[in-house]
Amino acid sequence: MKTILKLEYLHRKPDNYKTILKYLMLHDGCTIPEISKHIGISVPTTTKIITDLMSKGFVTSKGKRDQTHGRLPTVYGLSTDSGYFLGIDPSYNSLAMALCDFSGNIVFEKNKIPFQLENTQQCLDTLLDLVNEYIGSLDIQKESILHASMNVSGRVNPFTGVSHSIFDFLDQPLAKYISDQIGIPTCIENDTRAMTFGEYLVGCCKSAKNVLFVNASWGIAIGIIVGGKIYYGKSGFSGEFGHVKAYDNEVLCRCGKKGCLETEVSGMALLRETVKNVLKGKRSILSDKVLKENKELTLSDVLYAIQKEDTLCIETLQKIADQLGRNLAGMINIFNPDMLIIGGDLSQTGDYITQPVQMAIKKYSLNIVNEDSEVVTSTLRERAGVVGACMVARYQVVRD
Repeated sequence: MKTILKLEYLHRKPDNYKTILKYLMLHDGCTIPEISKHIGISVPTTTKIITDLMSKGFVTSKGKRDQTHGRLPTVYGLSTDSGYFLGIDPSYNSLAMALCDFSGNIVFEKNKIPFQLENTQQCLDTLLDLVNEYIGSLDIQKESILHASMNVSGRVNPFTGVSHSIFDFLDQPLAKYISDQIGIPTCIENDTRAMTFGEYLVGCCKSAKNVLFVNASWGIAIGIIVGGKIYYGKSGFSGEFGHVKAYDNEVLCRCGKKGCLETEVSGMALLRETVKNVLKGKRSILSDKVLKENKELTLSDVLYAIQKEDTLCIETLQKIADQLGRNLAGMINIFNPDMLIIGGDLSQTGDYITQPVQMAIKKYSLNIVNEDSEVVTSTLRERAGVVGACMVARYQVVRD
């Protein structure tokens, strides 16, 4: 069945069709009685829909389930080759793209493509040229790509396809512009929310239904999952954790205000404080690069130094991690999550960031609340963005 016909077929069907597909996205290998029970429709109706979806190639039999007595039940899951989904994850100094199949398996992935993100038409043109080049390199027909999704940092309205932070100069929604340029239906999503969704579906979330994901990178933001669903807010602007007024300082934030959390708790703050300490004469393996070679440090330099157990960089990070934990303590009290995930660039420092965060959360949140929450680092790590973009694209097929 051609791509456009597949999408039209689902759009014409009752909501129960999408509900079953959505359930199978989260629970692969289920029997008809299990599906019926969990989504609240009768076994005969479930059987009819599963049979119909199988005839159109969306669902397939996964064989029989072993059990000690009775007839062996048939289990069902999504058909891997029913369609593909493209994820696009541009960052400030690189680009990642990936393709997943209908079951959510990443089948082709390309990371660290040289790319410099700027808020210009030229940059957008370059980005879309790279996307089209990538699509042309795939060993599948373009028509089999059902949907694409691109991550965008900052304020994004995924419902209208409008970006308010980057590529905001267009006279039409960014999502529509991308769709027209690459010839594939495309949505845009906030980068942190996409990372959250990726971690939730294929990362470390296990059975957690209430999750806070912290994207600790150059800036800082959170993704929120409540009751197994991504929380967007009215216009998709939820999660701007980094722009909470937290300090009485004179550091100007990227948003134009002073005192935002990310002015003191973020990758940019880690880099700024590291350089400041080195210039004060505190020793680091980065000292020569700053003082003798007169070179500018990057956040990557600092993270590398932490991996090499540089004391100054570790101490600087841990002070920031303590502040992060203090502020997350309030979020723990408010949301009472099953799991708090530390992701983004700073998460690659492992225990150096998670242990101070955990200690501060225990100190500044209610014990009975924080005991419910497991603090972990992202298992998808630097792949969270592009994997999440694929999952967001796939979800568009069954979105309400």
